[in-house]
Amino acid sequence: MIKVFFLILEPDVTWDKIAQAKRGFLHIVAIHLFPLLLLTSLLEAWGLNRHGKWQPKFQMYYTGFSGHEILCFEVIEFLLFLAVVFISALLVFKITQPFQYRLTFLQVFTTMAYGFTPMFLIHFLDASAAVNPLVPWLLGMGLAMWVLYQGIPRVMQPDPTHAFGVYLSTMFVVLLTSGLARLITGMYLLGYMDYRHSWLSHKLIHLLGQ
Repeated sequence: MIKVFFLILEPDVTWDKIAQAKRGFLHIVAIHLFPLLLLTSLLEAWGLNRHGKWQPKFQMYYTGFSGHEILCFEVIEFLLFLAVVFISALLVFKITQPFQYRLTFLQVFTTMAYGFTPMFLIHFLDASAAVNPLVPWLLGMGLAMWVLYQGIPRVMQPDPTHAFGVYLSTMFVVLLTSGLARLITGMYLLGYMDYRHSWLSHKLIHLLGQ
């Protein structure tokens, strides 16, 4: 998890170490992604429980999030963020396959898993009641673009003639997948979407209540 800070401050050196380590899926998810997502989810849950969230639709700070509601939301968001990494890796792998025959899915997944971490780190700002959900996403995307610019050549190793095209394709996928996830979660936090009456929330409440 600590690598996210080195990726932002020393991206070239850190990416070289990541490329050389060649970690597997389980290590990346369990040691890198899971702790970071869990920490930011706990911080956001604490903020929602303690301070609520400013909802411009009603021009008020909404503090009526119940414990079960917060737990269900954080579980859904956690799974969404994991899905964003896997789906982005799959889409980038499919898009770049015609240009990089020797590229493996693990290389792409590694790039996406570490490349998304600035966005996941900045997600802790959602713990503040006054911060609009769009702000952490925009800041996180700016950092993710910078980090991925350094990481794609070192881990995915595209042909120099296709390198910029691969980067642009990756950015399109990253913006699309993370943007959809942010839209879904942000609309809930701002009061435009009600998860309490959804099928998935009822299932989660039932499971977590047992």
